[in-house]
Amino acid sequence: MKVLMINSVCGIRSTGRICTDMAEMLEKQGHECKIAYGRETVPQKYQKYAHRIGNGAGVRFDALMTRLFGNSGFNSKSATKQFIQWVRDYAPDVIHLHNIHGYYINVELLFDFLKEYGKPVVWTLHDCWAITGRCAYFSMAGCEKWRTGCHHCQQKNVYPENVLFDNSKRNWERKKKLFSGVKNMTLVTPSKWLAEIMGQSFMGEYPVKVIPNGIDLHVFKPHESSFRKEYGLEDKKIILGVASIWDRRKGYDDFLKLAGLLDDGHRIAMVGVSEKQKQSIPANVIGITRTNNIRELAEIYSSADVLVNPTYEDNYPTVNLEAQACGTPVITYKTGGSVESVPQENVVEQGDLDGLVKKISNLAAIGIGDIELNKESRYKEYIKLFGDCNEAAVFDKCSLPVQG
Repeated sequence: MKVLMINSVCGIRSTGRICTDMAEMLEKQGHECKIAYGRETVPQKYQKYAHRIGNGAGVRFDALMTRLFGNSGFNSKSATKQFIQWVRDYAPDVIHLHNIHGYYINVELLFDFLKEYGKPVVWTLHDCWAITGRCAYFSMAGCEKWRTGCHHCQQKNVYPENVLFDNSKRNWERKKKLFSGVKNMTLVTPSKWLAEIMGQSFMGEYPVKVIPNGIDLHVFKPHESSFRKEYGLEDKKIILGVASIWDRRKGYDDFLKLAGLLDDGHRIAMVGVSEKQKQSIPANVIGITRTNNIRELAEIYSSADVLVNPTYEDNYPTVNLEAQACGTPVITYKTGGSVESVPQENVVEQGDLDGLVKKISNLAAIGIGDIELNKESRYKEYIKLFGDCNEAAVFDKCSLPVQG
């Protein structure tokens, strides 16, 4: 079986690592796999799987057009046409979509091709972008327009940012037409929360299977580390935060407020801050820029007393899984699918800083969730799904039950 994955990145960050981890397992089982990606650098060990869509200049131009005209997903025509010809030549049996936003591919050309190609499509949704007129999440804004038709978007200043024209109404209408009526397409969501949202949207015609994210337990496990000694934290309780980008949605402001509520026996460490943020954070917060070295990240997890994930919008964050695999409990806000990966007693309401402080002050009562963490178990579910869809396609159908 030949599987083609399409994602914004390859081998880096959570979605990129999911793709390469799955490619390795497919290869071990005798299948062939390629990962078509749109941006940034692919680690050397994963180059054999990688096929780039377009180039850096194309990504920058797509981003510029999106910022001006608010048409995320409807640029990059030339790169997409060339890519589609490459797909025809490669002739995959199954096409596995991940993040198809990110300024690198034209979804109109892509989905016209997928409908013509007719082979099974599995689409793993890592956020809500597919069913909105522009945004990846709508929870913080309290917006319900995605249900009946986006318009007058109130989130023009968040990803994918645009500064001039509001095309959210037209984008939503185009997506509804494009993403509907794809023969043999199955949706996968990492969380029950997102599965329920998809069922209430214009994508409700498709079967949805819930396959939570998994992680590499050979890497993410308790490690000896010099982190405490390096930062002079031998006698402190370490409150850890990890994000690829720290902003208000990820709880950046709340972490800074939390720093002012903790006594001198605690220190906050935030992984993923920008250089600018690093210069402006309080003295009792350790800022660490983003790392793609997962061994280093596992050592930091292992050194912390607790991971706090004050996210306001999230699907099924892998940081929760990684921390717990390293023996570090997680406290999270009551947000999306984040609550599905931790014990319920570790959940606090969004913005409840007093609740966070109380939990942190009583870490003995904070446990680790009893959930499946191993990526291999999760990817076996995917490979079975690919096989089922490929077999069903012979009979011109792919009807899988909705998973709650």
